[in-house]
Amino acid sequence: MTTTLDEIVANFELLDEWDDRYRYLIELGKSLEPLPEGAHNDTNKVRGCASQVWLDLHREGGPGPQTRLFFRGDSDAHIVRGLVALALAIFSGRKAEEILATDAFAIYEKLGLAAHLTPQRSNGVRAMIERIKSDARTTAM
Repeated sequence: MTTTLDEIVANFELLDEWDDRYRYLIELGKSLEPLPEGAHNDTNKVRGCASQVWLDLHREGGPGPQTRLFFRGDSDAHIVRGLVALALAIFSGRKAEEILATDAFAIYEKLGLAAHLTPQRSNGVRAMIERIKSDARTTAM
């Protein structure tokens, strides 16, 4: 994925209608690097999501707080796949300590997503973020 968080925020600010923002999320999801079939496994599956979501982790260096974590992800639902792409833009490629210090919920709030996602999707976002932060906590030890 080549879209940065800053680009996503800027694009969201250009879109006034929520239908357009949802279409943009779907486009973000389509831009994700395909997850190999073997990575669609039980270990990578995120628990707590109504849709199926997988996050595949690769560590560079470590273990320790300076280790960089790289994620790839996928979902069987279009909008959720876009939410995965947003989570990867926020967290992937960052050091474990940076991931732990990042308030992703503030970013979702800034984008207006907190108010426009169904409760099930909001729970799925929380589950994705907690999974990523759990991986960062484990790595930072």
